[in-house]
Amino acid sequence: MSDLSRRTFIGTTVGTTLAMAARAASDYRIIDSHVHTWRHDPEFPFAPGVNPNRDAAPETVLEHMKSNGVSKTVLIQMIHYKYDNRFLLHVLKQYPGTFRGVCRVDPLDAAAPDYLSKLTEEGIHGVRLSPGRGEAGDWIAGPLMPPLWKRCHELKVPMTVLAPIGRMPQLAQLMEPLPDLTLVIDHMADCPVDQPEELEKLIALKRYPNVFVKVSHTWSLSHQPYPWLDSQELVKRLHAAFGPQRLMWGTDWPIIEGKAQYSQALTVVRDDMKFLNAEDKAWMLSKTIERVWPFPA
Repeated sequence: MSDLSRRTFIGTTVGTTLAMAARAASDYRIIDSHVHTWRHDPEFPFAPGVNPNRDAAPETVLEHMKSNGVSKTVLIQMIHYKYDNRFLLHVLKQYPGTFRGVCRVDPLDAAAPDYLSKLTEEGIHGVRLSPGRGEAGDWIAGPLMPPLWKRCHELKVPMTVLAPIGRMPQLAQLMEPLPDLTLVIDHMADCPVDQPEELEKLIALKRYPNVFVKVSHTWSLSHQPYPWLDSQELVKRLHAAFGPQRLMWGTDWPIIEGKAQYSQALTVVRDDMKFLNAEDKAWMLSKTIERVWPFPA
């Protein structure tokens, strides 16, 4: 074989190998880890005093998924229904295999663990708690939490928490007796971009092997236009601390529509986080989410 032929052969082989590697890296289905859905329907009334001015129908979710190449979605119980999860269960039954559902239970109700068990039997895959910043959210450190977290552990369903960054040490206390519980922190704990030191409170949870973080509020936390480079700095630190195997993207649709588009929540991770490589994206857009919420093939 001549030198020219050899160089051509080697070049072709390397090019083919790189192309195959690129295809392999992108050979995954994109899954959205965080979407809300609701609809005005007398069969599924909203909580007293709640009357949203629009619907966020599951059919609209499916349209967004189709137009953005998203295969599966995790639905998070919308606070419009409070702790009545019937609409969520209805959607899961209406579109089997397309969605996973995360419920809400009343954190001030001692019967919440049993309610969670019942919902799990009906097809729910996890629970969400939302303690706020003020005194009204101090129940997260109260006596009703350990039984609920223990029940999550026994049921092998994830505990998902929307909480401000200042409450991360309280979550750590709840994790201490259950170090292998699956815990998902929503929206990077909404750490302010102008208080980057606060992110260490979330990073401290990395010592628990099954703590995952949703990279889902870059658009909300940022003080800049797309691609929200200031909040990307938070993502870089989370990536360095947790690794892509414990990070997941999500849109938070339709809440995102107040500031950005569904598609931008995807493209910011897939296309515009330049510090991520192809394997990172495979985890964050798909494989991490399937670790927590396995979907049927």
